[in-house]
Amino acid sequence: MQGRILLHKLAVGVEGLIDRAMRRPGARPMLDGYRGFATPDRLILRGRVLSAQRRTAPLPDQGRWANFRQMVSLFMTDEVAGVTVRAGRETGQSDGEGYIWLDIPREGQTPGWHQVEVMIDGDDDSATPFAVMVPSRDAKIGIISDIDDTIVQTGSWSLPRNLWTTLSGSTLSRKVHPDAVVLMDHLHAHGRNPVFYVSSSPWNLHYFLDKLFTRAGLVAGPMFLRDLGVGENHFLTGSHADHKGAAIERILAANPDLPFILVGDTGQQDAHVYHSVCERAGGQIAAVVLREHGARGRAGSDDASRNAMAAMRRMGVVVENGKDFNQAPEALARAGIAV
Repeated sequence: MQGRILLHKLAVGVEGLIDRAMRRPGARPMLDGYRGFATPDRLILRGRVLSAQRRTAPLPDQGRWANFRQMVSLFMTDEVAGVTVRAGRETGQSDGEGYIWLDIPREGQTPGWHQVEVMIDGDDDSATPFAVMVPSRDAKIGIISDIDDTIVQTGSWSLPRNLWTTLSGSTLSRKVHPDAVVLMDHLHAHGRNPVFYVSSSPWNLHYFLDKLFTRAGLVAGPMFLRDLGVGENHFLTGSHADHKGAAIERILAANPDLPFILVGDTGQQDAHVYHSVCERAGGQIAAVVLREHGARGRAGSDDASRNAMAAMRRMGVVVENGKDFNQAPEALARAGIAV
């Protein structure tokens, strides 16, 4: 325990040195907005305060080394803590990693995407539109999907492969599963049903993923990514399963009257995570759809995934699994899941 405390203090000190080295003298803080979401009576705006943004559009013919440099630049952020931000009459303050979370009243916004102006208090030139999604009143079901290997071809079942794929690709070279695009479009039902994305990828990849999804024609939705930074009050944040489970429960709580379909794959414990959610969700999960990935990416499910799927079925949750999502719409319809 004492060793962990010392390691935490060392990590905080090292990160502070790096941040100070990267910070440009006289740089004005700026806002980086993420896609937000709504509760029955509030709008949740999310983003980050940074001293600079490092974003470069990839060229069609650039190589992996250029991709690597551009991807690494996304992680070289200089976060600014303790900055007061404002949206209308509501204010908030950036935390130790620069993250901001603004909870403002819903004031008659119609269903769909809205842009809410957020600014650094006292700096009108910092005004930045933050996107936020208000679900349709006619929504029949909500969709929560994993990203890595469920939507984007990654190889998350292997850490070295995952890192290489992530750091050597670009929004032009990374591949989105075509069957995932079709499934999300079907479940989205022409905008009626809200879609959310949950991943253990870091928030630094929000801009990259958003651009990748847009290029692939994938339904847009709020993302719930992971803070992998080091701060005074946190160190070595919770596990992949803890993060995913907590994010899903936050989405369910924001939409208490809506049943949900969970979409994932068997390569990164999604069946286990979703089973745990079903145990705690009080019947709010109507169905689970899983792409099968086994060891080294081979299609199939391990014993733990099969056991979790069987347990969910015993709870009355519809579970559809296979090597792809091509049969999922028909299987959900046969099971009486209306979208």
